[in-house]
Amino acid sequence: MYALAVLGAYLIGAVPFSQVVSLKFVGVDLRTVGTGTVSGTGLYRVGGLAPLIVGGSLDVAKGALAAFLAGGNGTVAVFTAAAVVIGHCWSVFLRGAGGRGLSPAMGALAVLYWPGALLLLAALAIGKLANQTGLAAFIADVVLVVVLAVTNGSWGLALGLAIVMPMLLKRVLGNARPPEGSGLWCYGDRLLYDADQHKAD
Repeated sequence: MYALAVLGAYLIGAVPFSQVVSLKFVGVDLRTVGTGTVSGTGLYRVGGLAPLIVGGSLDVAKGALAAFLAGGNGTVAVFTAAAVVIGHCWSVFLRGAGGRGLSPAMGALAVLYWPGALLLLAALAIGKLANQTGLAAFIADVVLVVVLAVTNGSWGLALGLAIVMPMLLKRVLGNARPPEGSGLWCYGDRLLYDADQHKAD
């Protein structure tokens, strides 16, 4: 039963709502523009605010739904939260492409630990104002793990790592290999700034 909940969370997370909205309303395959990220950020860049609201809301909702699949079981909740983020980052429906996991992470946290959802949302807002959303999201990820561990002990630490580690791994791996000749520094830029070459948004 619990295994089905985790599998269901992955499949829910793998539904690429941002891609669907982009194709339907903008006519753009998000995998072919910019960094190839299938996310709310990519959707905003090609379509503006209205598509972002639709796609972003659906991506947040799937995170919340995955958390509810745990049925109040704290251990299962850790696995379903991880699974929905992993599904979003590496979607079976997009042959392994995907987003960075922030929207489903916020949805799962809204159910399991709502201050964590506010933390990620605030970081995105501050990052947008400072033209450094990638760096702001990285800092928020690290702080989220610390806050969860301090406030919820070992369960909080497990939840924080389960959500954050897939997001950071996706940032480093991206949806494509680094540009030829970019060197190892590119992976550092990906981790900190979510970009192959650091620049302001």
